[in-house]
Amino acid sequence: MVAAAALALTACSGHDTDQREPGTSQPNPAPQAAPDVQTSGPYPFGTVQQKAPAIENGQVPVIRRITTDKPYVFLTMDDGAVQDPDALKLMQQNGTHPVLFLNQKYVKGHEAYFRQILDATGATLGDHTVDHPNLKGKPYEFQRKEICDDADDFAKSLGVRPSLFRPPFGNYDQNTLKAAAACGMRASVLWTAAVNDGVVQFQSGDKLKPGDIVLMHFRKTFKEDYTAFVERAEKDGLTPVPLADFLG
Repeated sequence: MVAAAALALTACSGHDTDQREPGTSQPNPAPQAAPDVQTSGPYPFGTVQQKAPAIENGQVPVIRRITTDKPYVFLTMDDGAVQDPDALKLMQQNGTHPVLFLNQKYVKGHEAYFRQILDATGATLGDHTVDHPNLKGKPYEFQRKEICDDADDFAKSLGVRPSLFRPPFGNYDQNTLKAAAACGMRASVLWTAAVNDGVVQFQSGDKLKPGDIVLMHFRKTFKEDYTAFVERAEKDGLTPVPLADFLG
């Protein structure tokens, strides 16, 4: 159930994106600091293991993976377009503690569904803009409104204001990073592997590695994608843990 697809990981349903950093004029992903907390034995859920790199020049850092010497992997789920009725049960069974990077346009009318997942699974809420536009090249104010309005709406409708951001399609520019900072985000999160149609795809190599951030979506293949991730992480000897603990 694995394919090495370094150049063809899908950022969002029906769209492809370049998995490499957009444009040389844009900031490179920020390096991660050494862990503040060293752990042994069972993972200490709810403790800050690392802090996000500092905001510099008014721009949030771009995070593609986490530097760690522990066998940890991080799952993220985007959009929210399809509300699979079995998602809650699957996440409770496997304890993957994902970040849900959601769009307000998909959450609207389904607040109870996502609130239940957040409350019952240890998931973290992330900002993915209101309408899922390609932000790169858009005016600053347009980008700020998309990001801030998504976070502000979730604070009211879900009871949580996100502080981690993911740009739709993985596309961004300096205005995106400035707007994210202005909206209270700590980091802009990309990924190093993705799951599509029940297949784990890697940007490099043929397995998941410690610190990888994995992308999947709330779509019709949710069960297949989720199961593929869980099985791949187990095969590669990795434990899914909360990304928020490493971007505190």
